[in-house]
Amino acid sequence: MTTTLTPTPDLAEVADGRHDFNFITGRWLVSNKRLRRCLEGSADWESFDAVQDGALLLGGLGNMNDLVTEDRKTIGMALRFFNPQTRMWSLYWVSHNNGLLQPPVVGCFANGTGQFEGNDSHEGRPVRVRFTWSGITPSHACWERAFSADGGRHWETNWVMRLSRPAYHAVHR
Repeated sequence: MTTTLTPTPDLAEVADGRHDFNFITGRWLVSNKRLRRCLEGSADWESFDAVQDGALLLGGLGNMNDLVTEDRKTIGMALRFFNPQTRMWSLYWVSHNNGLLQPPVVGCFANGTGQFEGNDSHEGRPVRVRFTWSGITPSHACWERAFSADGGRHWETNWVMRLSRPAYHAVHR
């Protein structure tokens, strides 16, 4: 008789942050609210629903998800990779607009909230970008994107996604 043992992560792996994004796997329903024009002081928001499917990569050191609207239009894809040496995540976005991998935002989770920042540009203008993950439970999560045009002194939140699991969503409609 052969016994197969399933490896279990040691306590150091569990605590180092590499599993912080495991919640992203599977299907999520996503309620989006996004500013139509960023960094202009606008209050003109658009709302749309989407579906997000996520999966682990590289044995859990990475993960991905796509974001597809109800009319089957793909908005983009997120890729996330964990560096065990720095204990930091690098998050990348690929937009349907141009198919280019955007510069990463880098950070980690503390006290249940993940904050990730990096440099990018918006319409040719250099900006600091911040992604924030919060309110994470088995059935809900929230993601926000903000831009700063002044090196991080002032932030404009310009995209908010509220995620819910389909089973929870159906029961609580």
